Amino acid sequence: MPLNLSNLGTSVKLLFSGYLIVVAIGYGLAMVQILFTHGMADGKFGLSIDDIVYSYYGNRSGSMLEAKLNGSMKANAPDEVRFQIIQWVRDGADESTYIRQIKPLFEAHCTGCHNADSGLPDFTRYESIKARAQSDEGATFSSLTRVSHIHMFGIAFIFMFVGMIFSLASGVPCKLKCSAILMPYIFLLLDIASWWLTKLDRHFALLVVMGGGGLAMAFVFMWVVSMYEMWILPRQLPYVDQRDALRRC
Repeated sequence: MPLNLSNLGTSVKLLFSGYLIVVAIGYGLAMVQILFTHGMADGKFGLSIDDIVYSYYGNRSGSMLEAKLNGSMKANAPDEVRFQIIQWVRDGADESTYIRQIKPLFEAHCTGCHNADSGLPDFTRYESIKARAQSDEGATFSSLTRVSHIHMFGIAFIFMFVGMIFSLASGVPCKLKCSAILMPYIFLLLDIASWWLTKLDRHFALLVVMGGGGLAMAFVFMWVVSMYEMWILPRQLPYVDQRDALRRC
């Protein structure tokens, strides 16, 4: 009898299922993280095309600091404090005004997280704040390089194992199986390329949605088929086949 997901031993099924469940939880948490970072770029909860544009291309009619204060950092300071900082930014981010009026606001509401030891932009220094008070040009090329190589290695590694498990499915036509295994890598390259293209031109933002959506659909399809064939399909097999599968451990 050829080896497939439905006739694997129980221990192997538990190994594969544990991996798939943990990866699915991680995928879900990644979606939540995107919702609370990129999803607040336009100041409104929920991921939209504008969020993607602001995250990668930037809001070039305003500064990065203003965009953050109206977006993902909005809840971290009272409205009157945010408005005072934004007005200071729009007036040119003068250093003398910063020392007299704005520095205490940053110390009270920002530097607890944004300091030299946090790994975040250091808002204890005027120069760091001034740099982010310039026109918002979205993600920097250095940050895109860093995130791109992390995603390429990490996501490709995840899909290699998901694809290996899915390749043992017996109820999927060969062409569909091969397509499902290949598509995550195509969509991964499209997703990462779309970040760089959107950085250059805001009209490529739709490609980010297509790349991310394609990855999600491929993952869900392979996950559902794999779990179904391991745990539900054997119950629908003839009794002799079920007994044979249950003996394996």
